[in-house]
Amino acid sequence: MTLQGVKNRYEIAAQEDRSAPRTRVTIPAQLRVSGGRGFQTVVQDLSLSGFAATAVSRMHPGSVCWLTLPGLESLQAEVVWWQDGLCGCAFSSLLSPIVHDNILARFRGEEVYRQS
Repeated sequence: MTLQGVKNRYEIAAQEDRSAPRTRVTIPAQLRVSGGRGFQTVVQDLSLSGFAATAVSRMHPGSVCWLTLPGLESLQAEVVWWQDGLCGCAFSSLLSPIVHDNILARFRGEEVYRQS
């Protein structure tokens, strides 16, 4: 299978099947579209495969972007949709379940530590 074929299958699984459960959160972050300036955002849901965040300016599906959560390196993603000031993005690489759980624990006040 070609790289494009793998990418297409990933997008379908991430958006249509919602292969990873999404958790409603409120996480202040920074979002930057390729070639643009970063802006403050709020991540409103998070899963292993992607996120939804506020984006007042229109974001175009297919655009590459980077999400920076507090205390973490930037995570590359692709814009899948934008509507009414909210965008949905698919991570280029799935988040590690350990990283995902620790982000949720940090912003929900729970202690979750998953060992590999």
